[in-house]
Amino acid sequence: MEPNVRFWITERQSFIQRFVQWTELLDPTNLVVSIEKIEKSRQLLLTNEDAFIHDLEDRRVQEAWKRSLSTVHPDNSKLIPVPFRPAALLPFTAPMIFLSMLSVKSLKSLILPQVSFYTYTTAFNIVNGNASYNRRPHESLLLGTGVIASSSFFGLLPHLLQMRLNNMLLKKALPIIILTHISAMNVVAARSLEPIRGIEVMDKEGNVMGYSRRAGTKAVKDTATSRIVLFGTSAFIPEVFSHFFIRTQFFRQYPWSLWTFKLSCTVLVMGLMVPVSFSMYPQIERIQCNKLEKEIQSATEETELFYNRGV
Repeated sequence: MEPNVRFWITERQSFIQRFVQWTELLDPTNLVVSIEKIEKSRQLLLTNEDAFIHDLEDRRVQEAWKRSLSTVHPDNSKLIPVPFRPAALLPFTAPMIFLSMLSVKSLKSLILPQVSFYTYTTAFNIVNGNASYNRRPHESLLLGTGVIASSSFFGLLPHLLQMRLNNMLLKKALPIIILTHISAMNVVAARSLEPIRGIEVMDKEGNVMGYSRRAGTKAVKDTATSRIVLFGTSAFIPEVFSHFFIRTQFFRQYPWSLWTFKLSCTVLVMGLMVPVSFSMYPQIERIQCNKLEKEIQSATEETELFYNRGV
């Protein structure tokens, strides 16, 4: 069985335990770890069947799990490209969200941040989605291109409307609402093949019982919900804090400080919300067998099966 799958199935973690786990996996050093070190860690986990038992005194096993879980895809055992590893989400998207939420007079200045943000998030969603079903490279390319174009278009619409609105509350709230909804729809669209073709469901030993469209639908839905929490909160809280900050004496003396304050606030909020959103649902989710397709139910006597939700 793939070690990462074995880990998530065996470790029945609570939300707090998953949160602590993700704070370790989101360590930026996981972006620069060498392929040689990753391969050595994987070899240790593959040859040591007891490695899933967290030996708190064995730092070598702990480090091996950290490298494996943060760099290797659980479905195909391939290395996740460095820019799309979970630890890369914060440094890539925080500046883009900050720039996307700025009030500007020209729509042209928002095109690059919007396109960059949705290009990255689309690629991130495809790379970190479920990879157990048959998918050709050109399908991912065409699907990703369409999702990027549509997401960028709808992402720019609220800013176009914002320039014509006189209501200050609506001008502030509209971009946040649209960003939140499009981020969720981006997941649904980028991973739309999963509910159509179905994803692998397996028993606790890793034996594949079949491909389930219902599991694929649930995986996409749960991930989209986590993106709503992540990007909605990350856009909303800095705006609230900035609203009070501009009323302070410090801002009157140093008007330029608003940009620094807002960027810092965005990074801090996202730094908390990324592990929170990743921890909302288990990486390998369980589903009751009676909720799956009839052909899968007839193929096993297990009462619950497992599938990779993706990130």
